[in-house]
Amino acid sequence: MSALPARRATVAAFAAMLAASACTLQRRVPARAAAAMDDHVAMMSAGEMAAPLVTRRADPQGVPGLPPSASTAAARIAASPRHAEWVKIAWEPGSADSLMAWIVYPATSRPHTPVVVVVHEIFGLSTWVRGVADQVAADGFIAIAPDLLSRVRGGPTADELKADSAVKLIRDVSPAERATGITAAARYAMSQPSAAQRYGVIGFCWGGSTTWIYAVNGGLPGFSGGVAFYGLPYMNGGTPIADSLAKIKAPVMLLSGAKDARIGSAMPAVDSAMHAQHKDYFGKNYAGAVHGFMRAQDDPKAQRDPAEEAANLAAAKDAWPRTVAFLKKHLGT
Repeated sequence: MSALPARRATVAAFAAMLAASACTLQRRVPARAAAAMDDHVAMMSAGEMAAPLVTRRADPQGVPGLPPSASTAAARIAASPRHAEWVKIAWEPGSADSLMAWIVYPATSRPHTPVVVVVHEIFGLSTWVRGVADQVAADGFIAIAPDLLSRVRGGPTADELKADSAVKLIRDVSPAERATGITAAARYAMSQPSAAQRYGVIGFCWGGSTTWIYAVNGGLPGFSGGVAFYGLPYMNGGTPIADSLAKIKAPVMLLSGAKDARIGSAMPAVDSAMHAQHKDYFGKNYAGAVHGFMRAQDDPKAQRDPAEEAANLAAAKDAWPRTVAFLKKHLGT
């Protein structure tokens, strides 16, 4: 008997366990709040973990011009012509504590290039997130992806955590520490001779909500905007907290998949609150796409759903050019 049925059962059990947890945004008070647990966990468990059981698309590096999908990220990184490296950076100036980050440099003739901080999901700094950073660099930015789990996992390391381990550890990363880690990454990247003194932030799932947190709390001079993929701002039930949104000075964009009912149901209230405060904001909810569509794209699922796979890829093909245009506009490239 093949081991595949047992493996599928394990994946299904893991997905069911994680899906039972609801995604709630960490609040500033208390600092150690519940982790962001949502549809992305279930999608990742059943999708990414089961992907090796099915046949991948013909192009092993994914769709040109888009970040890689989950199953094409490793090949994309291996084939990349761009210079990338692991770096250890101080959490704060003068601090003996450090965090790990993956930085990728674009091929450009510009003397100074803006920075984009790429914030990982609840699964930590994965191969996929490093693949996203590579695409950000391909689009003309210095990309840096910090491992915001560096402290809670015992220190900086380039070793990739298993998804379930990262999910457990990320509960102990406070909103304040998320913001500190992003600032540390931006400070390091902007200290490079080729860097401009402007930066943006993009994040996915847990990183999407972290992007909102960062926009609320500001950052270094030069912070110029954030793109939140399937992540919400500070919420009170289904309502965004208006006094926190009032603190946002930089442009923000929210991109999500309509099959994520939780975020989809909250987006009208977020849109209304941001527009009522005359913020520079744009939101879009993609029909038929899941939470985590940028990672999923058209990677075949264990239980095939061609319509969903097509919707995810269509969403990615619209969302990524929007993201690049947003960054170029607000970072001045």
